[in-house]
Amino acid sequence: MAIDKTAAQAELLHNRLIKRFRHLKKWARRTGTNAFRLYDRDIPEIPLVLDFYNDAVSGSLYRRPYEKDPREEEIWLLAMKAEASRALDIDENRIFLKERRRMRDRQSSAGRSGQNHSSVNQYTKMQEQHFYRDIKEGELTFRVNLSDYLDTGLFLDARKKRALICSEATGKSVLNLFAYTCSMSAAAAIGSALSVDSVDLSKTYLDWGQINFALNGLDNRENYNFIRSDVFKFLTHATEKKLHWDIVILDPPSFSNSKRMNGTLDIKQDYRELIRQCLSLLNPGGKLWFSSNAKGFRLDSGDFHDYAIKDMGKELEDEDFRGKRMPVCYTFAK
Repeated sequence: MAIDKTAAQAELLHNRLIKRFRHLKKWARRTGTNAFRLYDRDIPEIPLVLDFYNDAVSGSLYRRPYEKDPREEEIWLLAMKAEASRALDIDENRIFLKERRRMRDRQSSAGRSGQNHSSVNQYTKMQEQHFYRDIKEGELTFRVNLSDYLDTGLFLDARKKRALICSEATGKSVLNLFAYTCSMSAAAAIGSALSVDSVDLSKTYLDWGQINFALNGLDNRENYNFIRSDVFKFLTHATEKKLHWDIVILDPPSFSNSKRMNGTLDIKQDYRELIRQCLSLLNPGGKLWFSSNAKGFRLDSGDFHDYAIKDMGKELEDEDFRGKRMPVCYTFAK
């Protein structure tokens, strides 16, 4: 019975992927990208997210709301992978699927294993296969790693945000906090920003960011700085030194208690202070871009009545994310 059910679901996935790919590849060709969200739990009983990267796929299995035997889940996942390979005509060796757990499940797992919670998140290296692709996004190029991390190094749902920041950055100073692989920084630099400062706690991701800059011909320039620091410490330092920027990009993790960080970050509780500190660093006429992927996040705009706040949600929704849950994004203008 389970085998018949798996086979039926595999056929459903096959048909859905063919339909989506046929539609999205035409749109992608017109817009100059070769990476897009292909499938996002479109069929409830198939809780997968699959992203297409030129000639390969990176995907996640979201944990089910009920218990499923691990061996049965493995067999099921292999069947879905085989069907995706057949539907897209991509070798199974170029399809990478991982399990994406809810935050509370990651924390519970970490507690049982004696690990720090932050050691089982989307930024932790899981493998050492080094399967890279260089992805086009209009005039931008980004390196992704499909095999070794839960996330690939590029958030596809931020594509339009990168384009807007690129168009707004001309002649402006830009600060990118929690910069990750510095894709927003590279977008600002391609947009002829006067200077770009990228701040992140991870040397690995800042090095990755420098690769992204080099891929776009942006290396070896004195006005591009990659700063390894805890963001909270950096904000304190910047405030003390009375430093200011025209554009500040703030896209923090939903939760972090990394041992290298000064304290614990829970964005639902801490966003007000983070935003206030960032707003104090803006030049007159400056703009803060704030984003969060925390489920159920709600911004209390009454805390910032001196600023013009714009909800960017609908403006950032691209063709491959229509009808899907997007990170919240707001701009704050002085």
